[in-house]
Amino acid sequence: MAHQVVELECPGCGASITTSTQHCEYCGRQIVITTFNSVRGMTPLDINKQANAYRKAMAQNPDDQTLNASIAFCYFKLKLYDKAIPHFEKAIEDNFDNSETYFYLAISLLRGKKAFLTPRPVIDKIEEYLQAAMMIEPKGIYYYFWAYIRYDHHYRKSYNMSPNYKQLLMQAQQAGLSQTDVRELYELLGVSRPDCM
Repeated sequence: MAHQVVELECPGCGASITTSTQHCEYCGRQIVITTFNSVRGMTPLDINKQANAYRKAMAQNPDDQTLNASIAFCYFKLKLYDKAIPHFEKAIEDNFDNSETYFYLAISLLRGKKAFLTPRPVIDKIEEYLQAAMMIEPKGIYYYFWAYIRYDHHYRKSYNMSPNYKQLLMQAQQAGLSQTDVRELYELLGVSRPDCM
Protein backbone atom coordinates (compact mmCIF):
# COMPACT_ATOMS: atom_id res chain seq x y z
CA MET A 1 0.00 0.00 0.00
CA ALA A 2 1.27 3.48 -0.80
CA HIS A 3 2.40 5.71 2.03
CA GLN A 4 -0.36 7.98 3.23
CA VAL A 5 -0.62 10.74 5.80
CA VAL A 6 -2.76 9.79 8.79
CA GLU A 7 -4.15 12.16 11.40
CA LEU A 8 -3.69 11.27 15.06
CA GLU A 9 -3.38 12.85 18.49
CA CYS A 10 0.04 13.55 19.93
CA PRO A 11 0.59 11.01 22.73
CA GLY A 12 2.32 13.71 24.79
CA CYS A 13 0.06 16.75 24.63
CA GLY A 14 -3.00 15.63 22.67
CA ALA A 15 -2.46 18.09 19.80
CA SER A 16 -3.85 17.15 16.41
CA ILE A 17 -0.92 16.03 14.21
CA THR A 18 -0.20 13.76 11.26
CA THR A 19 2.21 10.92 10.55
CA SER A 20 4.09 13.26 8.21
CA THR A 21 5.27 15.09 11.35
CA GLN A 22 8.43 13.62 12.85
CA HIS A 23 8.10 15.52 16.16
CA CYS A 24 5.15 17.32 17.72
CA GLU A 25 5.59 21.08 17.24
CA TYR A 26 4.07 21.73 20.68
CA CYS A 27 5.72 19.24 23.04
CA GLY A 28 8.57 17.88 20.93
CA ARG A 29 7.59 14.20 21.29
CA GLN A 30 8.64 11.91 18.46
CA ILE A 31 5.57 10.89 16.47
CA VAL A 32 6.71 8.33 13.90
CA ILE A 33 8.85 5.49 15.25
CA THR A 34 11.00 3.86 12.62
CA THR A 35 13.70 2.19 14.74
CA PHE A 36 14.01 0.62 18.16
CA ASN A 37 16.34 3.43 19.23
CA SER A 38 13.31 5.75 19.07
CA VAL A 39 11.68 3.89 21.98
CA ARG A 40 14.79 2.61 23.79
CA GLY A 41 14.79 5.36 26.42
CA MET A 42 11.04 5.67 26.85
CA THR A 43 9.30 4.61 30.03
CA PRO A 44 6.57 1.97 29.81
CA LEU A 45 4.01 4.71 30.51
CA ASP A 46 5.26 6.81 27.57
CA ILE A 47 5.30 3.77 25.29
CA ASN A 48 1.76 2.90 26.32
CA LYS A 49 0.67 6.45 25.42
CA GLN A 50 2.34 6.10 22.01
CA ALA A 51 0.71 2.70 21.41
CA ASN A 52 -2.73 4.04 22.39
CA ALA A 53 -2.40 6.92 19.91
CA TYR A 54 -1.42 4.48 17.16
CA ARG A 55 -4.25 2.07 18.02
CA LYS A 56 -6.80 4.90 17.75
CA ALA A 57 -5.43 6.00 14.38
CA MET A 58 -5.29 2.39 13.16
CA ALA A 59 -9.03 1.97 13.73
CA GLN A 60 -9.48 4.10 10.60
CA ASN A 61 -6.21 3.10 8.84
CA PRO A 62 -5.36 -0.54 9.71
CA ASP A 63 -3.00 -0.98 6.75
CA ASP A 64 -0.84 2.10 7.21
CA GLN A 65 2.82 1.02 7.12
CA THR A 66 3.98 3.87 9.37
CA LEU A 67 1.45 3.06 12.08
CA ASN A 68 2.15 -0.69 11.90
CA ALA A 69 5.90 -0.23 12.28
CA SER A 70 5.49 2.34 15.05
CA ILE A 71 3.15 0.22 17.15
CA ALA A 72 5.28 -2.89 16.53
CA PHE A 73 8.32 -1.16 18.06
CA CYS A 74 6.19 -0.08 21.05
CA TYR A 75 4.99 -3.64 21.67
CA PHE A 76 8.54 -4.94 21.17
CA LYS A 77 9.89 -2.56 23.81
CA LEU A 78 7.17 -3.76 26.22
CA LYS A 79 8.16 -7.38 25.38
CA LEU A 80 4.65 -8.07 24.08
CA TYR A 81 6.06 -10.16 21.26
CA ASP A 82 2.79 -11.82 20.27
CA LYS A 83 1.30 -8.36 19.66
CA ALA A 84 4.43 -7.02 17.94
CA ILE A 85 4.78 -9.88 15.44
CA PRO A 86 1.64 -9.26 13.33
CA HIS A 87 2.41 -5.54 13.15
CA PHE A 88 6.01 -6.17 12.06
CA GLU A 89 4.70 -8.60 9.44
CA LYS A 90 2.20 -6.04 8.16
CA ALA A 91 4.89 -3.33 8.09
CA ILE A 92 7.08 -5.66 5.98
CA GLU A 93 4.21 -6.36 3.61
CA ASP A 94 3.76 -2.65 3.04
CA ASN A 95 7.47 -1.68 2.96
CA PHE A 96 10.01 -4.43 2.42
CA ASP A 97 13.02 -2.08 2.23
CA ASN A 98 13.60 -1.59 5.97
CA SER A 99 16.15 -4.15 7.23
CA GLU A 100 15.47 -3.31 10.88
CA THR A 101 11.86 -4.44 10.59
CA TYR A 102 13.02 -7.92 9.53
CA PHE A 103 15.66 -7.97 12.28
CA TYR A 104 13.25 -7.05 15.07
CA LEU A 105 10.62 -9.43 13.75
CA ALA A 106 13.22 -12.21 13.92
CA ILE A 107 14.02 -11.32 17.53
CA SER A 108 10.30 -11.17 18.37
CA LEU A 109 9.81 -14.70 17.09
CA LEU A 110 12.10 -15.97 19.87
CA ARG A 111 9.64 -14.42 22.35
CA GLY A 112 12.37 -13.75 24.93
CA LYS A 113 13.51 -17.39 25.01
CA LYS A 114 16.80 -19.01 24.09
CA ALA A 115 17.04 -20.26 20.52
CA PHE A 116 17.66 -23.77 21.89
CA LEU A 117 14.08 -23.85 23.24
CA THR A 118 12.47 -22.59 20.05
CA PRO A 119 10.87 -25.09 17.61
CA ARG A 120 12.70 -25.69 14.34
CA PRO A 121 9.97 -24.21 12.05
CA VAL A 122 10.19 -20.94 13.99
CA ILE A 123 14.00 -20.99 13.77
CA ASP A 124 13.71 -21.49 10.01
CA LYS A 125 11.46 -18.43 9.79
CA ILE A 126 13.90 -16.39 11.92
CA GLU A 127 16.74 -17.33 9.59
CA GLU A 128 14.63 -16.39 6.59
CA TYR A 129 13.96 -12.92 8.03
CA LEU A 130 17.63 -12.45 8.96
CA GLN A 131 18.73 -13.34 5.45
CA ALA A 132 16.25 -10.82 4.05
CA ALA A 133 17.61 -8.14 6.40
CA MET A 134 21.17 -8.92 5.30
CA MET A 135 20.21 -8.71 1.65
CA ILE A 136 18.93 -5.17 2.26
CA GLU A 137 21.77 -4.09 4.55
CA PRO A 138 24.58 -6.48 5.60
CA LYS A 139 25.15 -5.28 9.18
CA GLY A 140 27.49 -7.06 11.57
CA ILE A 141 24.78 -7.41 14.21
CA TYR A 142 22.58 -9.30 11.75
CA TYR A 143 25.35 -11.83 11.02
CA TYR A 144 26.08 -12.09 14.72
CA PHE A 145 22.43 -12.81 15.52
CA TRP A 146 22.42 -15.50 12.85
CA ALA A 147 25.62 -16.94 14.40
CA TYR A 148 23.85 -17.03 17.78
CA ILE A 149 20.92 -18.93 16.19
CA ARG A 150 23.27 -21.36 14.47
CA TYR A 151 25.14 -21.94 17.74
CA ASP A 152 22.34 -22.10 20.30
CA HIS A 153 19.87 -24.04 18.20
CA HIS A 154 21.72 -25.91 15.47
CA TYR A 155 25.16 -26.59 16.96
CA ARG A 156 23.83 -27.46 20.41
CA LYS A 157 21.35 -29.90 18.82
CA SER A 158 24.13 -31.38 16.62
CA TYR A 159 22.68 -30.18 13.32
CA ASN A 160 25.31 -29.86 10.63
CA MET A 161 24.51 -26.53 8.93
CA SER A 162 26.40 -24.36 6.51
CA PRO A 163 27.41 -21.70 7.18
CA ASN A 164 28.07 -22.73 10.76
CA TYR A 165 28.19 -20.33 13.68
CA LYS A 166 31.99 -19.89 13.49
CA GLN A 167 31.81 -18.88 9.83
CA LEU A 168 29.00 -16.45 10.63
CA LEU A 169 31.02 -14.94 13.48
CA MET A 170 33.82 -14.23 10.99
CA GLN A 171 31.33 -12.64 8.58
CA ALA A 172 29.97 -10.51 11.43
CA GLN A 173 33.50 -9.25 12.16
CA GLN A 174 34.04 -8.48 8.47
CA ALA A 175 30.74 -6.58 8.36
CA GLY A 176 31.89 -4.29 11.20
CA LEU A 177 30.51 -5.91 14.35
CA SER A 178 31.29 -3.92 17.50
CA GLN A 179 31.19 -4.92 21.16
CA THR A 180 28.32 -2.46 21.55
CA ASP A 181 26.38 -4.47 18.94
CA VAL A 182 27.05 -7.66 20.90
CA ARG A 183 25.86 -6.17 24.21
CA GLU A 184 22.83 -4.65 22.51
CA LEU A 185 21.82 -7.95 20.90
CA TYR A 186 21.81 -9.91 24.16
CA GLU A 187 19.92 -7.08 25.84
CA LEU A 188 17.30 -7.28 23.08
CA LEU A 189 17.17 -11.06 23.24
CA GLY A 190 16.93 -11.13 27.03
CA VAL A 191 19.29 -14.11 27.25
CA SER A 192 22.85 -14.54 28.48
CA ARG A 193 25.75 -14.61 26.06
CA PRO A 194 27.16 -18.09 25.37
CA ASP A 195 30.80 -18.46 26.42
CA CYS A 196 31.98 -19.34 22.91
CA MET A 197 30.42 -16.20 21.38
